[in-house]
Amino acid sequence: MVVKVGVWGFVCYSVCLWAADQFCKKYLEISPGREGLFLLLTMISSLAINLAGSWSPIPSIFLILLRHLLFMGWIILLFQGSGEKKFLAASLLVTIVTLAENFFVSFFSCLALLWMHTVNKIPEPFVNGWRAGLLEAVSVIMAIWTLHRVSEYLVCVFRGKSGKWYILLAVPLLAVVAVNDAASWGASNGVMVRSGGNMDMYYDQIFSHCEFLLLTVLSAFAAGAYVFGMNRVWLEQEKSSRYHSQIAVYKMLEEQYRQSERQRHDMKNHVIALSGLLAGKEWEKMSAYLENLADGILETEGEVTGSRAVDALLQRKQNQAEKENIGWECDVQVPGDCGIYEFDLCVLFGNILDNALEACAKLPKGERRFIELEAGQVKKFFLLEGKNSMDRNKEYIAGASDKENPWEHGIGLLNIRDVVKQYNGVIDIEAEDGIFRISILLPLSKPHMTSEELFETGN
Repeated sequence: MVVKVGVWGFVCYSVCLWAADQFCKKYLEISPGREGLFLLLTMISSLAINLAGSWSPIPSIFLILLRHLLFMGWIILLFQGSGEKKFLAASLLVTIVTLAENFFVSFFSCLALLWMHTVNKIPEPFVNGWRAGLLEAVSVIMAIWTLHRVSEYLVCVFRGKSGKWYILLAVPLLAVVAVNDAASWGASNGVMVRSGGNMDMYYDQIFSHCEFLLLTVLSAFAAGAYVFGMNRVWLEQEKSSRYHSQIAVYKMLEEQYRQSERQRHDMKNHVIALSGLLAGKEWEKMSAYLENLADGILETEGEVTGSRAVDALLQRKQNQAEKENIGWECDVQVPGDCGIYEFDLCVLFGNILDNALEACAKLPKGERRFIELEAGQVKKFFLLEGKNSMDRNKEYIAGASDKENPWEHGIGLLNIRDVVKQYNGVIDIEAEDGIFRISILLPLSKPHMTSEELFETGN
């Protein structure tokens, strides 16, 4: 973050420091007392570095790097959260402000030089005095605006990653900042693009500022492509991992359902055996037989949807809801030969119910907690509608969650959207008055593959 000596520098840095504080509070937490301490210590350290630069022959590049390190250190020390996450927040903040301010300083300097040369007819103009102060102020305002706009797209970057991911994202950003700081230091010491003696100082300044414009644009593009590209890679890895884990879960659910069917099929033989023990008054053997039978029976009361995998999934979610005292209403009918894979149906039902159970579990005691699920054929479409209670004081944000692993909620919705897109369907989500609603409409077509074939491909 660039700081210049004087009133303009102090005012600009104060405003920029306030914007930095707001940026950090968006992704990290800090107590009011520590927030004031952060602002005070950052300002004092910056003024001390300015004074050191004025009174000592220390190269400015070292002072710039020291200012960045102290600024990042105060963020890591005073804000709350994991050290890696604080390191990433500080790195992003320094990168955005440095690149934005360098870009706008060069951009407005070019405009000022062009104006003074063409309009004011100054042969070799220089931006100094009040013009330099005004240019600095405008550049800081534009840098703050850039920081605000970019921060709107960084929520996904801070959500749910492990410490090593934060470090991998942060380190290349600091390298970009170091390159730009070195270039800025070189320009301040007379190193600039020159015309080789064929043109005067005016054109040398124009060429030098254009060089900085190109450097900052390329740096910003590289930093953005890296951060959001790495975030995309992480997201695809998590989606793939969860997808394959769901295959194993749903395969297990269907196997449990098959086992329960076999047990029901054998129930006639069990009744005959128990009748024989009863007739012989063999009470101990009868008791042991009943205990063994009870241990092996899988509860199968619940919905009969037309899909064995969906039946098993809904039964498990219903049991979980009943254990947590969550009201449960379910009316699901899967049309035969509907053309929707059983696995994809389980992705839809499973993720909808997982999010609903999570939302209900976080409601305070005394509030009504419920889950309602309806699904069936409507003309040539399969309509799935889910509704559940949620915290009415909490605003719903797509992809956000307060789970221990926050990415799970966003990944679940992404998996739902992937299935809907696969079948050319539509999805609608609403959240108001403490009720979350999701509606999915999928066109019905010819059948594709049985669940057995699908699970075989996943082996």
